[in-house]
Amino acid sequence: MSEAVPEAVSQAVTHAPGTFCYWELGTTDRTAAKAFYTALFGWTIEEDVMPEGGVYGMISLDGKHLGGLYEITEEMQAQGVPPNWLPYVAVENADEAVAEAKRLGGAVVMEPMDVMEHGRMAYLRDPRGAHFAVWQAKSYPGTGTRGEPGSPCWNELATDDREAAEAFYTNLLPWSTQVQTVTDYGPYVMFMIGEEAKGGLMEMTEEWAGIPPHWMTYFTVENCDASAAKAEELGATLKVPPSDIPNVGRFALIQDPQGSHFSILQPSEDM
Repeated sequence: MSEAVPEAVSQAVTHAPGTFCYWELGTTDRTAAKAFYTALFGWTIEEDVMPEGGVYGMISLDGKHLGGLYEITEEMQAQGVPPNWLPYVAVENADEAVAEAKRLGGAVVMEPMDVMEHGRMAYLRDPRGAHFAVWQAKSYPGTGTRGEPGSPCWNELATDDREAAEAFYTNLLPWSTQVQTVTDYGPYVMFMIGEEAKGGLMEMTEEWAGIPPHWMTYFTVENCDASAAKAEELGATLKVPPSDIPNVGRFALIQDPQGSHFSILQPSEDM
């Protein structure tokens, strides 16, 4: 998250520890990505120059902040950082979360840092290689929209070691786990806080060969087929065409023109 968060960030939201609270797109072409996502989701992206250089875009939907967008530097690309959507999880104390992540076998990609008066963040990698960030809110709590068309609605971890992932995240965050259903890929696990699901977990099988563990962000759409077709028209690639998920809805997996992956979900009417 950039220090370029606008001053007018007060939103009537709070995010309890363990809740996904912000999403950030790292891309190789900021201008092209901005054109793609504003056309697909109807976002507004306000850009500002960061104190350390570069430009950061604050993503809003109907006047409510959703996340951010920045251009991956050549140095980051040389280090193997691909275009990606990075989810942030709210924590009470970023430094303590980092220390615990290290103790549990995770790695620190970016050490805790203050984002002016807005909050404190750190960029982590779990023991199997999936990336995520933690956010200790101060004046800026995070996203002010969730679930509306064009906004994030779900986060899903694909990992090559279910038991290791469950142990890491349930010790790091106030999550428990619950097997929701058994799919063709095996059990689908929910990360829970009390009775509320905060994210999902799937164990990758041989069909996923070559794909590293990762967190996937889902965005709500009103019509999955229409949004998938529009994404293709805008230059994206459908990695999984519109498909039904029983009792959940209809989804598609998309790679944007710069290479970042995300999913869209049209929730079923009974959700």
